[in-house]
Amino acid sequence: MTINKELMKGSTVILILTLLDRKPMYGYEMSKEMEKSSSGVLTLKEGTLYPILHTLESDGMVESYWSSGEGERKRKYYQITKKGQGLLKEKQQEWISFRTAVDQVLGGGPA
Repeated sequence: MTINKELMKGSTVILILTLLDRKPMYGYEMSKEMEKSSSGVLTLKEGTLYPILHTLESDGMVESYWSSGEGERKRKYYQITKKGQGLLKEKQQEWISFRTAVDQVLGGGPA
């Protein structure tokens, strides 16, 4: 099933911060982990992922560093900051409220 881009648009920041809260990752790794974790339903294309990462970095929510293992090419890793963890907590609460309200309207939640 393909998810409408408009639905994804409002969820990308919380999804990216959640991935980075688990461990530091490089861009392609984030994209593959998102796809794997969602059983292929959610995908993050480069044109979506990197502008969000750059904005999050500019805002101090994530920070980046270059790393390469022995025999590997250099990769830019991103990790969540304390400020980013605070934003993630806010976004999680916002998501719970939103999901609950949608479920109520659709008839799947408590009235």
